[in-house]
Amino acid sequence: MKEHKEFYQVDLSSGWENVPDYPEGVKQKVLSGYLDEKNKTGTRTRLLRFEPGAFTTEIFAHDYWEEVFQISGTLTTHGETFGPMTYACRPPHIKHGPFSSKEGCLLLEIHYFEPQDPECD
Repeated sequence: MKEHKEFYQVDLSSGWENVPDYPEGVKQKVLSGYLDEKNKTGTRTRLLRFEPGAFTTEIFAHDYWEEVFQISGTLTTHGETFGPMTYACRPPHIKHGPFSSKEGCLLLEIHYFEPQDPECD
């Protein structure tokens, strides 16, 4: 569950952590929420940072929705390079990646599971 947070300055110089199953040069800073992938619940808003030269080698697919807004830098996938002010919205199970960033980049990501309708069980 997300908590109420009013405008506050986000410290981009500290609080970054390694992302499980990602290479060393890719870090996250969770801004709010929690995503429980095992129980398929929750929502998370995070910043994802690729340091200059960082890259992933795997194709990703996950059980949750993912919205990605590129704030700065460049991000390359399948020979196409994207810059700031670009956006992606991926439904569950869509394959994407691998990614690389020569100069580094900063992404804002929102992850969430679709609400379960108890009448559809």
